[in-house]
Amino acid sequence: MTNTVMTGLSSIGQAVGMEDVPDPQVPERARRRTYTAKYKRDILTEYDSLDRQGRGALLRREKLYTSLVGKWRDQHDKGVLEALARPAGAPPASTAEKDAARLRKENLRLSGELDTARQVIAIQGKLSALLDQLSTNSSETNTEK
Repeated sequence: MTNTVMTGLSSIGQAVGMEDVPDPQVPERARRRTYTAKYKRDILTEYDSLDRQGRGALLRREKLYTSLVGKWRDQHDKGVLEALARPAGAPPASTAEKDAARLRKENLRLSGELDTARQVIAIQGKLSALLDQLSTNSSETNTEK
């Protein structure tokens, strides 16, 4: 009885058949699914009209979970169809908030311009003082000759 022992990782990979394993491609960022109010309503009516096996087939076909359908039913039972159609996320900003944001942005821009103007004035003052000094030095050297 002869036992053959393979050594090295490449031998193990070849023995198991792992040498041609493709690199899985993963999307950079997962995106959440969004559902329209009409889609939710249609799924709820179809879901309610089916038996147990049909419901499971519907959920698999649409790639949904029963918990999601339950949430949609709770929203529908409360009579809040607006809640089904409302987009997720923060509510739209009011006009006062938009104006405040615009004014903050303008304030930042104007502050930057003011800083630039102050630096230009400082440089002009230094240049003026330097020119005055040069003119007095040159007039002194002209009077000495």
